Amino acid sequence: MRQHILPEATALSAAGQFADALALLTPLVGENACPEDAEHADALNLAAMCAMGAGRPAQAQALWLRCMQAKPDFADAYLGLGAMLATLNQLAEAAEVYGQLAALRPHDADVHSNRGLVLHRLGRHDAAETAYRTALALRPDHVDAHYNLGIVLHEQRRLDEAQAAYRAALAANPQFAKAHNNLGNLLRECGRIEDAEEAYRQALLAHPQYPEALNNLGALYRSLVRLAEAELACRLALQIRPAYAEALNNLGCVLTELKRLPEAESAYRQTLALRPAFADAHYNLGCVLHAMDQPVDAEAAYREALRLAPNRVEAANNLGCALLAQARLPDALAAFQHALTLRDDIAETHFNIGSIVKELGELEQAEAAYRRALALRPDYGDAKFRLATLLISMGRFEEGFLLYECRYEMVGFAHHATQSMLQCPRWRGEPLAGKSLLVWQEDGLGDMLQFGRYLRLLKAQGAAHVAFACTAPLQRLFTEVDGVDAVLSHDEAAARAGAFDCWTSLLSAPLYLGTTPDTIPPALRVALEPSRVEHWRARLASLGAGHRVGLVWKGNPKHHNDAHRSLPSLNTLAPLWSVPGVKFVSLQKGAGEDEALSFPASLPILPLGADLADFTDTAALISQLDLLICVDTSTAHLAASLCKPCWVLLPARDVDWRWMHERDDSPWYPGTVRLFRRGLDEPWLAVAERVRQACAAWFGA
Repeated sequence: MRQHILPEATALSAAGQFADALALLTPLVGENACPEDAEHADALNLAAMCAMGAGRPAQAQALWLRCMQAKPDFADAYLGLGAMLATLNQLAEAAEVYGQLAALRPHDADVHSNRGLVLHRLGRHDAAETAYRTALALRPDHVDAHYNLGIVLHEQRRLDEAQAAYRAALAANPQFAKAHNNLGNLLRECGRIEDAEEAYRQALLAHPQYPEALNNLGALYRSLVRLAEAELACRLALQIRPAYAEALNNLGCVLTELKRLPEAESAYRQTLALRPAFADAHYNLGCVLHAMDQPVDAEAAYREALRLAPNRVEAANNLGCALLAQARLPDALAAFQHALTLRDDIAETHFNIGSIVKELGELEQAEAAYRRALALRPDYGDAKFRLATLLISMGRFEEGFLLYECRYEMVGFAHHATQSMLQCPRWRGEPLAGKSLLVWQEDGLGDMLQFGRYLRLLKAQGAAHVAFACTAPLQRLFTEVDGVDAVLSHDEAAARAGAFDCWTSLLSAPLYLGTTPDTIPPALRVALEPSRVEHWRARLASLGAGHRVGLVWKGNPKHHNDAHRSLPSLNTLAPLWSVPGVKFVSLQKGAGEDEALSFPASLPILPLGADLADFTDTAALISQLDLLICVDTSTAHLAASLCKPCWVLLPARDVDWRWMHERDDSPWYPGTVRLFRRGLDEPWLAVAERVRQACAAWFGA
């Protein structure tokens, strides 16, 4: 009977009819161990394999154990049980069975190779390496042993040995796609990009429908900024395996670099739908949302990334950035400080801390943070620039203005481009006697009005000819400025630059002329055009008797800090309307200008912004006012240069360095400028109320 059952059961098993085969074998092997088990070892082994195939692992294990107990040298039982336990992730038990099998078959290379796999999965790298090397000593061309040894060595960062193992696997089987792919990963880590690309290509030649190799090739192309090829590789990987989370995440990274942010967001969200616990995808999604100006959603993504990967320092740092974008300074500071506990050598984190504590008024801490960022990365332009402006605002002009020259090293700054545009040397403080000097406007209108005071000092250095290149709104005004021999447009100056001995920027003058807070030269002297003065005197006569106060409530909307420095609307200044005997004049141009036009006729405000042609016009109008109240914009510098009382409303965040710290006056405009600083949590209306009270006291109302 036995001779008929075994062949029939074997045939059923081979056909995948495991339950039928097991039912056929059960009468032969019985339910429990018996003295005949040794004679039925092959039947027990076959029954165990059928039980496993039928999804009955406990029964399979019991049958193999009976077989092994009845016949301890029956190697096939150890082999089957070891494989099943490894499949069920019962790795310690599998390792023990493979150890017993290796003792039974010490010369079987496959046994040692399989034992190495289990030991590797247990994290026992040394033991796994020994098992693989034993297999290779028995069979030097064992492809899997070479390949898996390469993986163990790769994980231990023994890269030269790992590379040799992968290459040995490929020597034994040149079509081994996985070995080509892993070799590509290793070569990329070693910086051998061209060799890595070739390895991935060989993997795809051996196995064209290999999504991992395509994804890795896409990542390599992304690192080379070959973004079109990177996108194609990722999409091909996804065609083969649509639910490939790594490829979707990689595609999102490529789309991010292509600035196709909504598509990148979609790719990351698809990734997370497939694998909600993918920390990298949460982090990447946060980066895209932050770039799309969605800091609240970015915060949530970063927090999830940190929950899944608590030591991900980039996520901690970027969480701080998202909180900073929401003006939640204490929360942002806490996030950055947490990032430092994870890793304290990231220059960006120290820079961000410096920026926050500066806003919180902790200037010495800000200085220390910026200096730490620069110690970690001496070429960190933003940190050097922020340290420069911090020191200037603290009155430490010598080091501050020296560091401020870093703007010529920063590729994103207009100043960096000026050097290659102008075909003459940059002045660095050399004697100017007898030389021609081109003064080039690189900065804003307000900067030129504030630092225009240095033109006469440059001329006084003995310069034979001083030409000032500036934008159209300044040209008529600076024609009459002391020390200026010629006013040019930028195009004219650039074309003639080679004829000058040197060029400079007005904001470099304080450094090379040795300015300190005690030696700031007098403000720019602005010449008034009598005809324009008379014109504006006549226009203002329509207001009737009363004090005339000019208003400017918005700056250039393209300014990096405009969201903080400009007022929401003219209505923000409503407390001023109650000051008796005051007539208001709008000097607002551009953004916000139309607000004055739509004010009720009952309100004494005269909208003149649209009629101001340039700064010469504006100067003539300001000369007829009693006071200018404005936000931090160029008009403040013009009024102060005219020695007209000027009250400047300063924002709570990112106050410009020129207004210094913790003072309500300005050494650049002594006796003329009064500063009203907004507190961190103070509404603009509260600032306007303080201005109203000052205005009432000023005019004795």
